[in-house]
Amino acid sequence: MLQSVFDLFFPKVCFACQLQLGDNEAYVCTSCRHKLPVTNYHLDGDLSVSKIFYGREKIEQATALLRFEKKGITQQLIHNLKYKGHEDVGVFLGKWLGAELKTVNTYKTIHAIIPVPLHKNKLKKRGFNQVARFAEEIAKQLEVEYLDNVLIKVSNTTSQVSKSRFSRWTNNEEFFTIQNKEKINDKHILLVDDIITTGATMEACIAVLHKAKNVKVSVASMAIA
Repeated sequence: MLQSVFDLFFPKVCFACQLQLGDNEAYVCTSCRHKLPVTNYHLDGDLSVSKIFYGREKIEQATALLRFEKKGITQQLIHNLKYKGHEDVGVFLGKWLGAELKTVNTYKTIHAIIPVPLHKNKLKKRGFNQVARFAEEIAKQLEVEYLDNVLIKVSNTTSQVSKSRFSRWTNNEEFFTIQNKEKINDKHILLVDDIITTGATMEACIAVLHKAKNVKVSVASMAIA
């Protein structure tokens, strides 16, 4: 009864369209779920994400759950996550992608999930890493470790939103470091982020992870632009 009263004054709304959710709906309404631009890359064996890294850093597998377009439904979801603090968006997308990845043989060799980190100053200001809950849920689905103390961001940067492709690339050089390398030696790591655009941030992270002994790296993101 108390929950019913709470929902009356603070109704749960869809993170995409902001309309009130029905009794059997969670996070995103049924209508918006059908409109989400899923890629199915990992299910179809599509190499679109992998091609971004050709000739740059060696990776094993690569995928993105959704396509990202300006003013699109995916942008609305990620905006609610990053700038309005709705971390349940990360939970929703992580459960979804994780459930699909565990059915794909090439992802069954993953040993641990690592999120692209935030600098400590940005983490303090925002209060959370928008990729963390997404990564945690994937780890739960795959039944592997979640490691947020291996890859560290050592230099604070301004927002990437308005930067050019070249600026995004050079802006990420030498901004990450690795600690506790023994935790990923001889392991297959899945590195996760929110959006892949040029791939520059992930490339910088992959280069650092490759400093561990005999490590293999795959990548996954909520969306690809």
